[in-house]
Amino acid sequence: MTAWPGGYVERNRAVWTGFAVDYAKRAPHAWACQEIEWGIWNIPESEVGALGDVRGLDVVELGCGTAYFSSWLARRGARPVGVDITPAQLATARAMQEQFGVRFPLIEANAERTPLRDASFDLVLSEYGASIWCDPYRWIPEAARLLRAGGRLVFLCNSAIRMITVEELGDATMELRRDYFGMHRFEWPDDGSVEFHLGYGDWIRLLRSNEFEVENLVELQAPSDAQNHPLADIDPEWARRWPSEEIWVARKRAPGSRS
Repeated sequence: MTAWPGGYVERNRAVWTGFAVDYAKRAPHAWACQEIEWGIWNIPESEVGALGDVRGLDVVELGCGTAYFSSWLARRGARPVGVDITPAQLATARAMQEQFGVRFPLIEANAERTPLRDASFDLVLSEYGASIWCDPYRWIPEAARLLRAGGRLVFLCNSAIRMITVEELGDATMELRRDYFGMHRFEWPDDGSVEFHLGYGDWIRLLRSNEFEVENLVELQAPSDAQNHPLADIDPEWARRWPSEEIWVARKRAPGSRS
């Protein structure tokens, strides 16, 4: 196995610096979208119902990338802040703000340890940002720190089913290729990137230990007309039979409340 230099934070920043050119090309289309859409299958929020009314909410997007999701929220009356560790991604986000006239703060920082104040947000969001590229045992406590009591955490990640059917980075298969128990850190030898994925029990225990109550788990199914995604190796037919992505919705308990 290749000995990649640096820790996972540095490695992932370098990988995303390389990805940034392709994502910059896709950014105008994403920013121009009038619907909030989830994941690689572009499932409309009107069908998913994970966010609810965001008007007037203080929102932080952890691992915002080109910040298209934050732009969707801003146009619906939220007050988003985008956090990302990759300067090249944030440069695209700033260019899109100028192009579309939608502006909100963008902060270069590790989503596991941001410079933002305690209890300053109503909603913490991650769509394929911190949710897979940061260690959940670090970014989930950070999300809890940032949220006000009663605030919500909403994040999208690859499904556990997908991850145990993938041997290396690529298509999910019809076979179990990895152990389910002990899932945590996934290292991809082709580019040196590191992802993090947990099993369902581990997610629930981690969320509860950080004062969250799980309100919903939405398992996304590829629609009948889904096409292969240009930036994701997943067969739409596979994703019509099994969930390739899942959205977790959790609420931070108020002090003194009982679980």
